[in-house]
Amino acid sequence: MTQPDEPQASPVKLIDKEQLTPTQIVEQLDKYIIGQKDAKKSVAIALRNRLRRQNVSEELRDEIMPNNIIMIGPTGVGKTEIARRLAKLARAPFVKVEASKFTEVGYVGRDVESMIRDLVEQSVAMVRSEKSEEVREKAALLVEERLLDILLPPVSGVEELDHASEEEEALVVSGEEELIEEKNLEREVNRKSRQKMLERLRAGRMEDRQIELEISGDGPGGMMQIFGPLGQMEEIGGIMQDLMSGMPKKKKKRRLTIAEARKLLEQEEVQKLIDMDAVVKEALRKVEESGIVFIDEIDKIAAPTTGAGGKGPDVSREGVQRDLLPIVEGSAVSTKYGVVKTDHVLFIASGAFHVARPSDLIPELQGRFPIRVELKSLTEEDFYLILTQPRNALIKQYRAMLRTEQIDLEFTDESIREIARTAAKVNETVENIGARRLHTILTNLLEELMFGVPEMLTDGRIAGNRVVIDADQVREKLGKVVADRDLSQYIL
Repeated sequence: MTQPDEPQASPVKLIDKEQLTPTQIVEQLDKYIIGQKDAKKSVAIALRNRLRRQNVSEELRDEIMPNNIIMIGPTGVGKTEIARRLAKLARAPFVKVEASKFTEVGYVGRDVESMIRDLVEQSVAMVRSEKSEEVREKAALLVEERLLDILLPPVSGVEELDHASEEEEALVVSGEEELIEEKNLEREVNRKSRQKMLERLRAGRMEDRQIELEISGDGPGGMMQIFGPLGQMEEIGGIMQDLMSGMPKKKKKRRLTIAEARKLLEQEEVQKLIDMDAVVKEALRKVEESGIVFIDEIDKIAAPTTGAGGKGPDVSREGVQRDLLPIVEGSAVSTKYGVVKTDHVLFIASGAFHVARPSDLIPELQGRFPIRVELKSLTEEDFYLILTQPRNALIKQYRAMLRTEQIDLEFTDESIREIARTAAKVNETVENIGARRLHTILTNLLEELMFGVPEMLTDGRIAGNRVVIDADQVREKLGKVVADRDLSQYIL
């Protein structure tokens, strides 16, 4: 079978071996999210495809579009967490938005382009943070010099007189060598004193000493708020804030400890060392090449009548979809940092789709989310694994918190299985809220302990600083609530 002719291209670059493979991405996600293999596999492929695209020849690079994903599943099964963890793994700009917060053009509310502006802000903050770390060591040295100048100012003209100056030459001509020696001695004493002071500063022996420091106050007018319709006003407010920040700032003197002054001075020096033009350029590149937008609750803008061509009472739902379409397709969005093209931004949408179906979205938008992944409801076994396996498991969180009170909290395996059984049962009988049910159950189970720990330690009710939760305690605490369906609705 013949293959289509490919354009003559420059040699293909190979992906760096240090980059995560799809298998490794899934393994990383498994550390925090239980189950949902299909969803993890899809996002891992999408992330790897971005790396592949960045390494293909320039002739084809712009032609390869991201495979946007729509995740379908009930609340609390890991949709948002998968996208959030993916962005961390990719070290990419990431923003999560609620589709229901947007309104179509002409209505009061946020316009869909604001999600890209938020993404750019996130990217600028991320790159600025990275650049700050790069210059922090140099900034620390400059801060030491500034602190030294405050504590022990250099002798006037030390820098200028390090080499034979015109003043010294004039003194030599007039025969006043003694004055030259006196100045040299004064400089030498000052240099040694500053060196000793620097050693004490670096050793941390002067952190509590107070000094007077001149710092920049708020600009004229201080903080500015502009009230009006959301969307247009937030952009105008940002522009006005930038204009105000460009005006000269007042200087004011404050008495601070050296530890406090060091932090303020380091911030100033870091800002001076960072090239903001380079930061903005890199941030815009990151957004265009690796930005991720997570659109939650997309089912809320999919009216059940839309797919059939009918019109419901809420006309703005389809309007939001039509406004969203060009952003997802690829368009140029104006931000205060410059124009951003969204052609290669990865969009991940999610929704429960209890009432509406993905087919109720307008056909054009459906076509822009070619990959659909269904996330499964959590089972009793899933709840057990969620409580025990992830690095940020709830039980580990509670144990860590109580360790700050010198309490060793332990759960028997049977008690954990009983908690998982309770969560699964309540989700079936009341409302399925997924893993969030575990938060409610553990809060109710440990309420008395979390409230009374300090007093229990004092009066000896906790023997040996150790608390063990067993299955009987779980059944005793939660049994009545679970049995009474009406009570479960309010408590669990």
